[in-house]
Amino acid sequence: MRKLNEFIWETHGIHAGTEQDHVKHGIDKLEDIIDKAVAAGNPSITFIIHSPRLTSFRYTAERETNVKFIRGNKSYLNYPKRIANLRQKYHDKINIKFGVELEWMGPDLGLQWSRSKIFQAEDADYVIGSVHFAPEGLPYDGSKEEAQELLKLRGSLEAYWDGYFNEMIQMIESFGDMIQIIGHIDLPKLNVDMPEALVNFETSTHPLANKFRTLLELIADRNLSLDVNMAGKFKGVGVYPTQGILKYANALQIPVCVGTDTHHVKYYGLNYKESLEYIQEAGYESYVSYSKLIPENRTIYDDHELKVKYTILNKGIELLNQRLDDEQRRIIPDFSFGGSFSEFVDLYRNATSMGDYNAIRIRKFGKSVTVTNETPKNTKTIVNGLFSEHLDQPGVISSLFNTLASEGINVETARLKSNNDGTAVAFLSINDTNGKVSDAIEFIHGTDVGTFKKLEYKENEPLPNYYGKGVYLLEMDGVKLNLALSKKVILTKHNNAPGVLLILLSALASKNINIKDLRLGHLNAIGYSAIAVNGDSNVIRNLLNKLGDQYYEANLIEFHSF
Repeated sequence: MRKLNEFIWETHGIHAGTEQDHVKHGIDKLEDIIDKAVAAGNPSITFIIHSPRLTSFRYTAERETNVKFIRGNKSYLNYPKRIANLRQKYHDKINIKFGVELEWMGPDLGLQWSRSKIFQAEDADYVIGSVHFAPEGLPYDGSKEEAQELLKLRGSLEAYWDGYFNEMIQMIESFGDMIQIIGHIDLPKLNVDMPEALVNFETSTHPLANKFRTLLELIADRNLSLDVNMAGKFKGVGVYPTQGILKYANALQIPVCVGTDTHHVKYYGLNYKESLEYIQEAGYESYVSYSKLIPENRTIYDDHELKVKYTILNKGIELLNQRLDDEQRRIIPDFSFGGSFSEFVDLYRNATSMGDYNAIRIRKFGKSVTVTNETPKNTKTIVNGLFSEHLDQPGVISSLFNTLASEGINVETARLKSNNDGTAVAFLSINDTNGKVSDAIEFIHGTDVGTFKKLEYKENEPLPNYYGKGVYLLEMDGVKLNLALSKKVILTKHNNAPGVLLILLSALASKNINIKDLRLGHLNAIGYSAIAVNGDSNVIRNLLNKLGDQYYEANLIEFHSF
C-alpha cells in the first residue's frame, strides 16, 4: 500500500483569534502556532477567520454578554495586515496562507453585509461559504437547547434539514461567485440526527434526498470544492461530510479540500493523516488547496516524484488562470498529458494524451499553456542575429530594441541570460533584409558607451542554448517560447511588427524594471513574448494597462503555488 503524507495543505485550517472582542474564538498569538509549524518542518500553515455577523445572528454565549457587535469586527479588519506582517517575518521559514469563512445570513441585508466583508479581506487565498445560522436566528452548531428550539419551530427532523439545505442552495445562488469552497455540508448532525432519507440519499425517493442531490449537483456545476472537515470527528459526530456524501461527490467529480478547523494551539497537526485516509476511502487520490483564489492540486501520497509533477501542474494552472478574468478562472480547464506525466490522463475528466511529449498542456477559452520540468533540448537551429554581452541593468534591452526599431528591423526570437555578476548575454534573431543592421550596431556603440561589452551580427549561427534546470513554459497558445519560470513573468500577445515590443520594453525601463530573461515567438501576424522581470507588481500592472491597441493581451503572472 502506498504511504500517505503526514502533512496536509489545509483550507479550513487554524482559526485566527478575535483579539479584544468579548467572546473569544480562535488563536490570538499566531506566532505561537507558526513557531510550532516551523519546528515540525512543515512547508506551509493556513489561517482562517470568520467574517463578522449581523447582531441578530448570535450564539447564546454572545447574547449573554449584553454587547451587540462582537465576534471579530476589529480583528477581521486587521486580519490581512496581520498576515502580511507574519509573511514578512517568516518569509524564509514557512509559507503562510489565509482565508475567510464567509457567513450566510440571508439574501437581503445579510448578502450586502457579506459582500462588504469580502472587500475588507484583501488578498485572501480562498473563501469558504458556510451556513451556521437559520433565518430564525438560531445556530445549527450552537447548544443542544438551541437546536431543539429550532427543531420545535420547524416541526420535524426532515423540515430541520430541509431548511438548512434551502439556505445552502440560496447561498450558492446568491454569492457563489465570491466563494471557492462549501463549508461542512452536513453541519446540523452536530446536534440532531440525520433522517433516514438523508442517510440513504443516493437511492431514496424522499423529497429531502432529492433536494440534497440537487445541492451536490449545484456544487459540481459551479466548480466549487467541498470542505472535508475533521472538526466533526473531534466533536464526536464524525467527519463532515459522511462517507456516503463524499463518495457521491467523487462520482460528480467535485474536488475536495481538507482541514482540521483548529481553534487551539495544542491541537495543531491533529488528524492530518486521518483526513487523507478519509478521502482515500471515498476514492480520492488528490485534493485541492488555494493560493490567491487559484486551486492547487495536492497528492495524498508521500511520493516525491508525484509531488513534483503536481507542483508543475499547479504552476501551469496558476499561469493560465492569470491570463483569464475572474469568472473564467472558476471553470475547470481541459488537460493533456504526455511522457512522465501520462499517469494523470486517467485522473482528470476528458484528459487526452500527448504520447511521449514530456509536458502538461492546460487549456480553456481558446487559451493554452504547456509546461514541463524537462530542460529544453538545444535544437541547434541555424539563424541570423545579434549577439550581445552587456550590463545587466534596466533599460539595456530596451535600448537595443529601440535602435533596431529605428532602422525598421523586427526581432523574431530572443534569448537572454543573466550571468549573475552584473552582466548578461543576449541573442536576437533578425532578418537584415534592408541591410541596416550595421548602422544599428554603429549607433549603439556611439550612444551606449560602456553598456555593451560586445555586440556583433552573425549569419548562419546555431541558436544559443541558455537553458538550465527549472519549470519551463514551453508554449503559449501553441507558440514555442521555452521560458524558465521565475517569480514574476509578463506574457503578451501583440501585433508582430517593428517597434511594438519596444513599447513594453521602454515602459519597463522608465520605471526601472529589470528584464531577467526574455523569449519571443510569433504565429503569422501575432507576436508572443514571455519576459521574466524584477520590480514592483503594482507598477508593472499599471504599465501593462497602458500599452495600447497593438497589445491583444498583456498580463503579469505571479507564482504563489508551492
